[in-house]
Amino acid sequence: MAKRVGARSLNKKGSLIDIIFIVIGLLIFATTTLIGFTIVSAYNDHVLGNALMPTEAGVATQKLTDLFPSVIDGSFLILAIGMAIAAFIMASLVRVHPIFLPFFFIALIFVIFFAGVFSNIYQTMAANSILSVQADQLIFISNILTYLPFITGIFGSLLAITMYKIWSNSQL
Repeated sequence: MAKRVGARSLNKKGSLIDIIFIVIGLLIFATTTLIGFTIVSAYNDHVLGNALMPTEAGVATQKLTDLFPSVIDGSFLILAIGMAIAAFIMASLVRVHPIFLPFFFIALIFVIFFAGVFSNIYQTMAANSILSVQADQLIFISNILTYLPFITGIFGSLLAITMYKIWSNSQL
């Protein structure tokens, strides 16, 4: 019976590990998108600058380049919101005793610090002269990564409230 209870508790997650996963996932997606957008833009410039290339190639590479600021940038916003909703759902499945709440907030301070480091990593990349033109076009990515520590703090606090509220409701 103990094995069964342990197996059920392993499937329920909703903690600071989820926030760390979200922050790292957003940073990886953002940096990959920024580097990919820069490479595709440079390739597009070479294709359009080459007189020997057919016009269809220029049209195709321009369509691909136009996808980054419109579709992929919007997908980043949907990804961030979707991961946040998933973490809230998982947090609602976890029962956490209120005695652990101060420890949660102490650990949240460290997570906010690392979110600030990740934000600075992206901002340093976006300030690079090679990447800055493309970073300015990725509005959602740049804004979310700029305010990542603030967003992480608010999200972590709401996650703690969710986990505590579920525990207090289950005690009624």
